[in-house]
Amino acid sequence: MPQATYPLRAGSSARRQRSGSAGPGSALSLAAVLVAALVLTWVFAEFVPAFQTRDESLLYHFAKLGGDRFHEAARVFLHLLDPLPFTLWALALVAIAIARGRPRLGLAVAVVLAFAPIAADRLKPLLAYHHAHVGRIYHGYGSWPSGHSTAVAVLALCAVLVAPAPWRRVVALAGGAFALLYGAALLVDAWHMPSDVLGGYLFAALWIALAVATLRAAERRWPEGRHKPAVSS
Repeated sequence: MPQATYPLRAGSSARRQRSGSAGPGSALSLAAVLVAALVLTWVFAEFVPAFQTRDESLLYHFAKLGGDRFHEAARVFLHLLDPLPFTLWALALVAIAIARGRPRLGLAVAVVLAFAPIAADRLKPLLAYHHAHVGRIYHGYGSWPSGHSTAVAVLALCAVLVAPAPWRRVVALAGGAFALLYGAALLVDAWHMPSDVLGGYLFAALWIALAVATLRAAERRWPEGRHKPAVSS
C-alpha cells in the first residue's frame, strides 16, 4: 500500500512545480505598459511643441560635446554594431543558449535579434513627423524609433536572457552600460533625436517582453526538460 502512493505524490509534486513556474501574464502586462509608453513618447514628440523643442535642445547640447576627436571616437563606437559585428554577436548568443540546453530560448533570441531592428526601421515611414531644430542640428522626417538603439537594447537584453543565473546581474549591468553609452554616442554624433533613442529602447523591451511571454507559455505547455532524466545538483 505505501508503495502505491509514491507515484501519486511524485505526480502531484510535478504538477505543483509546473503550476508554480512563472506564467506569461506578468510579461504580457509589462508588454502592455511598454506599448503605452511607446504611444506616449510618440504622441509627445509629434504633437507637443514644448517637448519637441526640449528634444532638439538636448540633441544640440550632446552634439556640441567635445571636439573632433570625441566625435570620431563616438563614430567608431557606433560602428561596433554594424551589420557584420551585430550578426556575430547574435550568433554567439544563440550558440550560448543552445550550449546551455535551451534551444527554444536560442530560437527566441534569434527571432528577436533578426526582426526587432528591421521592424523599427519599417515603422519609421509610418510614424514620421516634423522635428523642431536648434541651431544647425536638424533631423528630417522618419527617424522614430531608432533602429540603432533598438539593436543595442535587444542585444543587451538577449545577453541577460541567455546568461547563467550567477552571471545575470553582471551581464545586465554591463549590457545596460553599453546600451546607454551607445545611445549617448548616437546623440553626440547627431544620428538620432533623444526621443528616437528612447523609442528604440522601449521598442526593444517590448520585443523581449513578448518573447519572454511566449517562452513561458510554451514551457507550461511543453516543458523542455520533460523527457530528460533528473540530474543531481
